Amino acid sequence: WDRLGMSWDLYTETGTANHYRITQDFFLTLYEKGYIYKDTMQSPYCPTDRRFLPDRYTEGTCPICGYPSARGDQCDNCGHTLDPIDLIDPRCRICGSKTSKLEMRMTEHFFLDLPKLQQPLLEWLSQEKDHWRQNTIGFAMNWLKDGLRPRPITRDLDWGVPIPLDGYEDKRIYVWFDAVIGYFSASVEWAEKQGTPEAWKTWWVPEQTHPPVKSYYFIGKDNIPFHTIIWPAMLIGYGNRNLPYDVPANEFMTMSGAKASSSRGNVIWTRDVLDRYNADTLRYYLSATAPEGRDTDFTFEEMIRRNNDELVATYGNAVHRTLTFLQSKFGGVVPQPQALREADREILAEVERSFGLVGHNIALCHFKDGLNAAMTVARAANRYLDEQAPWKQIKVDRDAAGTTIYVMLQVISALRILFCPYLPFSSQKLHGYLGFEGDVSKMHWHTEEVPAGKTLPAPTPLFPKLEEPAVV
Repeated sequence: WDRLGMSWDLYTETGTANHYRITQDFFLTLYEKGYIYKDTMQSPYCPTDRRFLPDRYTEGTCPICGYPSARGDQCDNCGHTLDPIDLIDPRCRICGSKTSKLEMRMTEHFFLDLPKLQQPLLEWLSQEKDHWRQNTIGFAMNWLKDGLRPRPITRDLDWGVPIPLDGYEDKRIYVWFDAVIGYFSASVEWAEKQGTPEAWKTWWVPEQTHPPVKSYYFIGKDNIPFHTIIWPAMLIGYGNRNLPYDVPANEFMTMSGAKASSSRGNVIWTRDVLDRYNADTLRYYLSATAPEGRDTDFTFEEMIRRNNDELVATYGNAVHRTLTFLQSKFGGVVPQPQALREADREILAEVERSFGLVGHNIALCHFKDGLNAAMTVARAANRYLDEQAPWKQIKVDRDAAGTTIYVMLQVISALRILFCPYLPFSSQKLHGYLGFEGDVSKMHWHTEEVPAGKTLPAPTPLFPKLEEPAVV
């Protein structure tokens, strides 16, 4: 994670005693309020293994899209949630037997009564969701339009969170119910480890969050129903808990045209990529091609092209031309500017506007648009530099050339901040090239002057030019 420029306040799992306790509290509260009830259902049973099968251990053909390897809880191809009984020609993934047909046997389980929660869910989803991505809100509303069905939340298992009621020792709360509770239980664990055990309330209890907390759930589109329907329904049923502010769900990023999936073996491991490529190159490519509105395809050829054409030839070019000219013609000392010309004022005004534009897009989770807005400034910087041509100005008017370089230094100072959320390593490097100290990510969201008279160190290129793809 450090190699990617990422960090966290807490790393936890859903197997902790804290998570078990909180999951059981959710279960009992919803049960006592009438949102969980008991009923019988048909569940897949493998006569070869002589056991009931959890959803993920059942595989068959999707009844919706015909995908032959759909799981008992969801089709990875079309994204629809399923029940094992929905599958065509279901089979056991444990023994893989094609001769021993699965049986559907009756068994008692607990159900989340989603129909009871449909109306409050509809009211919530109908309020102030203009900032949601269309694929997310559309998927959720279609679920409601089709009518919610009760969902079984327990399975015949000997692992997982025990049911906190007597007589059900051979059953467990199933993972799709307890996994989303992990957001809440992690907050409680974090607060306890901070030595402030009540601090979780500032994130989850509405009357203790002023201004209101905005919680963002970054997921893939196959998890939309769990985060826009099931988890909000659980929170509404539990009562007095903050609901998601935004659920920025991405479409699929495919690899060679197939969905990236570690369980299917169609995956490229991040650590292998980082062994061969710069972290900011990977971060830039994934941000620029993120499947925010449609599926995209990952290729090393395209990643290298974008690195060379955009990071090296555009952003890196503006930075390197400015800093090397400063070293060769001004001895690395930031020149004193003369009265600003119209072109100077225009580029600086564009820089000032870009902070609002990039920041606004990031706040809306329009990360591609935010990145494009930052790169637009880099392109404008190159145009400004070409038009002013300080290599020509210096032959006839050294002060004019100095003003151009001074203005460019202010522009690239802004770029290190604008690109920082996307490219933290190169922003930190540029931070040092411009004579600043400390962590660039701690800087305020506005430009900071590179003062005249300051001596800057000799630079090296921000980004390496890449050759043909390495095999990962």
